[in-house]
Amino acid sequence: MSEPEIMIDQQLPSRAPDLVVVAATDAVWRVQQMSDRLLKWVGLGDLEIAGRELRELFADVSPGLDYLSDEVIGEGEPIVDIEVDFRGQEGCRLLADILPGGISDEGWRQVSFYFRQPPAGLARRHEPRSRFGLVGNSPGMQEVFRKIALYAETDASVVVTGETGSGKELVARALHEQSPRRDHAFVSVNCSAISPELLESELFGHEKGAFTGAVRSHKGRFERADRGTIFLDEVGDMPGSAQVKLLRVLEEGLLERVGSERPLQVDVRVVAATNVPMERAVQQGQFRADLYHRLAVLRIHLPALRQRLEDIPLLVEHFLGAFRRKYGRNVDRLTSEAMLLLRAYLWPGNIRELRNVLERVFIESQSEVIGARAFREWVNERQDFSPGDWGPGQLGNDGVALSLPYPLANDRVLLSRPERLALAGPMPENLAGSARTTRPVNLTAVSIRDAWSRSQGNLASAARLLGVHRATLYRYMKKLDLTRGSLDS
Repeated sequence: MSEPEIMIDQQLPSRAPDLVVVAATDAVWRVQQMSDRLLKWVGLGDLEIAGRELRELFADVSPGLDYLSDEVIGEGEPIVDIEVDFRGQEGCRLLADILPGGISDEGWRQVSFYFRQPPAGLARRHEPRSRFGLVGNSPGMQEVFRKIALYAETDASVVVTGETGSGKELVARALHEQSPRRDHAFVSVNCSAISPELLESELFGHEKGAFTGAVRSHKGRFERADRGTIFLDEVGDMPGSAQVKLLRVLEEGLLERVGSERPLQVDVRVVAATNVPMERAVQQGQFRADLYHRLAVLRIHLPALRQRLEDIPLLVEHFLGAFRRKYGRNVDRLTSEAMLLLRAYLWPGNIRELRNVLERVFIESQSEVIGARAFREWVNERQDFSPGDWGPGQLGNDGVALSLPYPLANDRVLLSRPERLALAGPMPENLAGSARTTRPVNLTAVSIRDAWSRSQGNLASAARLLGVHRATLYRYMKKLDLTRGSLDS
């Protein structure tokens, strides 16, 4: 590669940059030079670096270095003190200052990166990526891990809340496996998958002749879970007669089989789950208030995947490993462009949807690296949904639109109809001006406060609503002397 010299028009630190990248009119960022210490930090050894595409060399970095390069060029201002996670290179995290360079007569652009190791107190290199069979490093998942460890040793009932596909049964299993009951049965029941007429018999058992077709005695799920744990999924769909019997089990440890008058003693811990607010069901008279208070002694809430997008690279790594073992094929990773696509979508189906999408492209892919084009058919399918096809409206429980509110930088490649900006439907009107581009933005304190309020204090969601990267939002908050505390007030 032969690119012209570019004069840097920013005041650089006194030392040489750790990474210099350049891009021509094709907008592909390539490495011009890299320092020995950065090579050592990220474990690239003696690889030939010069001329390599940035997004291929650092495919698993978050935020993507190519995206950050576009950002500083578009803004014309440096990004200072941003944490960069080199997941694919020894898992290290570094702090970076990123400075835009000048533009040559031929149209070449240049960006310089200055990396440094974070203070010892901030180093999270050995932070666990998964616990109890659950994957994630986000604050929301760390709180889930904390509660599992705290609640597992008790026998108190637990209600696990979260959207469909977020992993509620995994939390229930984790509570069981970490408890003194781990050597006994874990029994799972989906209350919405069994007809109301049969649910009572399935849960509590029945005697021979109790009803037509009862040709023998039947031991219910609670008896099978004796001394163990029972997980009642979609407990809000339980009919009233079964709710009465469940309340007696919780209060007295006694149950009666259908058709029997002899109570049986059971020792069962109950973990219940619901994807709808139980309080609303109580107010509407669909769920007994006394049962609700007896069930919801402890609560664990699983955040939706769109509320912890930073966990997507970890989940991708976890699922790819599982698929490699399942199919005996060596598909190693996703490109940074593909990862950007996954992090841009807001996942109404949560972890289950992510896993299914990844398994699909894993099976269809013929190479060791999965690029964004592998998701093209899935993207087009998401486009074909009309508003409302996801079910309960276009807003999630946190008020954030499920549709993608801005185009991807590569939507010409990914989308068959570039005028369609959303992956899962048309762009909401109130977000029509928030498309992410490389054009300079001019955030105000009012717009930041509005986005902060609408995203309920979630900084990543606020940045998406404003159509900027989190680093840009950080910079404007600092410029406008805004803090999390002042935004909450």
